[in-house]
Amino acid sequence: MAQKLVLKVLTMTDEKTKQKAIEAAADIYGVDSIAANLQEQKLTVIGEMDAVAVVKKLKKVGKVDILSVGPAKEEKKEEKKEEAAKKEDKKPPEEKKPEEKKPEEKK
Repeated sequence: MAQKLVLKVLTMTDEKTKQKAIEAAADIYGVDSIAANLQEQKLTVIGEMDAVAVVKKLKKVGKVDILSVGPAKEEKKEEKKEEAAKKEDKKPPEEKKPEEKKPEEKK
């Protein structure tokens, strides 16, 4: 299952160190996406990877603090809600069909 790892890279102060941090995280197997915020010194890594491996690799770039580790399901929840709404839209027409058949059978 994909996870979201938010890190604070304290040495990420300019574009050069930002690029080094992104490249270091990209080398790890299982990383799907990387987002970097230079002002807050945050690096967000999403994918099916080992969080310890990511931190170990980024320690070569500079000091790293883990802010949060959790599932990356935020987008999927929205999709499920949309699918559920579509299913609910489909159910009423199915219910109407048997009602239409009943009067025909009575004749």
